[in-house]
Amino acid sequence: MLLLGLTGSIGMGKSTTAKLFEEAGVPVYDADATVHKIYEGEAVPAVEAAFPGVTVNGRVDRQKLSAMVVNNAEAMKRLETIVHPMLRSHQLRFLSDVERSGAPVAVLDVPLLFETGGEKRVDAVVVVTTTPDVQRERILARENMTPDKLDAILARQIPDAEKRARADFVVDTSHGLEPVRQRIGEILREVVKMPKRRIESPR
Repeated sequence: MLLLGLTGSIGMGKSTTAKLFEEAGVPVYDADATVHKIYEGEAVPAVEAAFPGVTVNGRVDRQKLSAMVVNNAEAMKRLETIVHPMLRSHQLRFLSDVERSGAPVAVLDVPLLFETGGEKRVDAVVVVTTTPDVQRERILARENMTPDKLDAILARQIPDAEKRARADFVVDTSHGLEPVRQRIGEILREVVKMPKRRIESPR
């Protein structure tokens, strides 16, 4: 099985691209969806202990948690030490299930792929991009998003130009869904010809 890492900065259209990979029949591990899941379950006690007051009705309130960590590097590091091992466990279960299914290609949808060294655990990297104006317009249209919060998020992410330079494949979402579908088809035809090159085992 060949493993694609799907990444891209906030607002680039990565989630839509992941859905189109699924539409093409490719199993996709969604890191963001897994975060939502653990914030409603297994992560709640540890997150509440580390950041008292951020849970409501037995779930982590992401807005309250974000207010505590978004501009605090030490707090963010503390959160990551709680969350990352849990995410890893979910990812390994996904990979085990996909390998048993016999799927030729799978996708790991991970926003901070390069930032966490995840490119070493995949065979090729797909970076999703768009223009800076479209990116900013998309993000600022989101509920509870402000220019200051956006700048803090972008400061934690490797610049788009660097991601594109390190990518094996680039998907531009600036022109609607159909060009993205076509690009995914091209990627899937090319990637099955590639050798496995993972430096680190997914396990």
